[in-house]
Amino acid sequence: MTERFVKIYPRFERFWHWTQMALIFGLLFTGLAVNGLNPLIPFGPAVMLHIIAALALIVLWIFAIFWHITTGSWVHYVPTTQGLVKVARFYAWGIFKGEHHPYRKAYWRKHNPLQALTYLALKLMLFPAIWVTGVIYLTYNYWSGVPNATLWLTIAANLHLLSAYAIAAFVLAHVYLLSVGGSFRAHVRPMITGFDKVDLTPEEEAYLEADEAVRIR
Repeated sequence: MTERFVKIYPRFERFWHWTQMALIFGLLFTGLAVNGLNPLIPFGPAVMLHIIAALALIVLWIFAIFWHITTGSWVHYVPTTQGLVKVARFYAWGIFKGEHHPYRKAYWRKHNPLQALTYLALKLMLFPAIWVTGVIYLTYNYWSGVPNATLWLTIAANLHLLSAYAIAAFVLAHVYLLSVGGSFRAHVRPMITGFDKVDLTPEEEAYLEADEAVRIR
């Protein structure tokens, strides 16, 4: 295996990542205002901006899902138990002792086992939960006549809030982990330039140098 800098984060993935980050921060900011926990923005504008950001994020996710399926990038999120315990142990205490990360990025496996499992849970559980409850909340006027509508609205609102707090916890953990176990700048740079250190087989290295030279350094 040879370690080379390879462009494993294409332009759309980087656009999707940073746009998603901005929209999620906007949703958290306005969501706190809607719930009376953020006095920096009035309730009315907060609701309007929250809806706009939510719709923009849903559109972005639709494009991202289409991109992952058509490009085959979904394979990076397939969970595996191989090396999972080692990675979990590293994040639990090895990272604080200066140990090296046990996972080496591969050309077709850029996420470590814990990342893949976490991202898959986000995409299959938390994100759909916040989509569905948000749409239920937003369209209340269209179904307010059903029996126990207020009860169902309360349940949807609480699940929406719980999902939002879970996503906020993920964001905080994600940012925190970027600041430990190495340089914050080094961790963020790949999602800006697209290039990261990857272990390549001789066949992968030969293929990239021959057919996709712009993706390898």
